[in-house]
Amino acid sequence: MTPDDPDLRPQVFEACPHCGRALSPWEKVLLGVDRALMCKHCWYRIILDVHTTRTTTEKRTKPHPKERKQ
Repeated sequence: MTPDDPDLRPQVFEACPHCGRALSPWEKVLLGVDRALMCKHCWYRIILDVHTTRTTTEKRTKPHPKERKQ
């Protein structure tokens, strides 16, 4: 998994999920970058919840003391 993986990118809304007002292209960019935006029409806070987890192969682990090279 790379950061450019489409599955890891936040899904940007086309409209406010609360009032349905269409988001401008600039608001979509801000939402994609900041992952949070306030709707100008209803003042609803739109927050993209993105959790990325590392796989076991990507985690950094310390070698066991017996496995260290001397």
